[in-house]
Amino acid sequence: MEVYLDNNATTMIDPKVLDEMMPFLTEKYGNPNSLHKYGSATHPKMVEAIDHLYTGIGAADEDDIIITSNATEANNWVLKSIWIDKILNGDKKHIITSEVEHPAITATCKFLETMGVEVSYLEVNEEGVLDPQTLRDALRDDTALVSIMWANNETGKIFPIKEIADICKEAGVLFHSDATQAIGKVKVDVKEIGVDMISFSAHKFHGPKGVGALYIRGGVSLTPCFHGGEQMGGKRAGTVDVASMVGMGKAMQLATNPMAIAYEVNHVGMLRNRLEAAILEIPDTIVIGGTENRTPNTTLISFRGVEGESMLWDLNRAGIAASTGSACASEDLEANPVMNAFGSDSELAHTGVRFSLSRFNTIEQIDYAIEQVKKAVERLRGISSSYAYSPKNHVSGLGAH
Repeated sequence: MEVYLDNNATTMIDPKVLDEMMPFLTEKYGNPNSLHKYGSATHPKMVEAIDHLYTGIGAADEDDIIITSNATEANNWVLKSIWIDKILNGDKKHIITSEVEHPAITATCKFLETMGVEVSYLEVNEEGVLDPQTLRDALRDDTALVSIMWANNETGKIFPIKEIADICKEAGVLFHSDATQAIGKVKVDVKEIGVDMISFSAHKFHGPKGVGALYIRGGVSLTPCFHGGEQMGGKRAGTVDVASMVGMGKAMQLATNPMAIAYEVNHVGMLRNRLEAAILEIPDTIVIGGTENRTPNTTLISFRGVEGESMLWDLNRAGIAASTGSACASEDLEANPVMNAFGSDSELAHTGVRFSLSRFNTIEQIDYAIEQVKKAVERLRGISSSYAYSPKNHVSGLGAH
């Protein structure tokens, strides 16, 4: 049996999304900026796709949603434009983020530090989320931007976004959130939260790869990072990938309507809990960060005495796809930085395995995964000379399950 449990890395494209895209990969191939009928034939579906994006995140008419290649581009755009707009002129010099952000944020911040920007990387608590008071204490008069993720890609932990947004608004500081792991899993309403900018990628909610977007609240201005054309109102030059744009719009419609979110919370959440409960019957296993306030599809589990990479090899041989953390860092054999940020000991930092489900998983798949995980743990602990059983089953300073 083949079981895909790495949906936080990428998702399968929904067949309905592919059907929506196909005409724009075949007969409707015109450049949307051309004046002839081949170009104009693309416009109705492009408008519909943008409408789906606005509806899906609760954006208003005066706001902008700019199509990008992915959330990584959008994150880079925000951070580097803030540097250009607010820091190079000497007005501000400080950016705040957290220690557990996606590398698209942290690596860009590290680059900006080489350009003279001062960056604060805020610690998270034992549950892996940011205490709003920590942010309040870190704000300075010269803070130009706060960038905090909506939901963590490894643990699924949901950050107190509304409180963070309120603190930033009170301080007069722009607030950006990488919402890549939130859309399609929990309700994302930019107006209700009061966020200034969010980034997301279509392939995280069953859309195509290579397309994402940046939401910019009306009244917020960013220097474009791409020049050379009038596409996206001159804010992001380059010929629009119509098929991917249409696919992202359809994927957003399918993933964010109230029935879809309810299915994610109730059914996918039930499957995740079924998997998690069975795994936690294995001695010396814990859920990293605890089980409260998470996206319904994600669990990061530590198997004491079992190297995460070794577990993945066993699972892969059994036809099961999982992850040791962010796919963007999957070739990095250093200790998991998120688990390090939680304050885990050196052994646990190498033992986390992330299982991330989707609406396409079944109970039969989950039960097969449970069986294979138990077999893998038994085999790997049996050949590991470093593992010593502890009666403190399921307990960790990171938060017991």
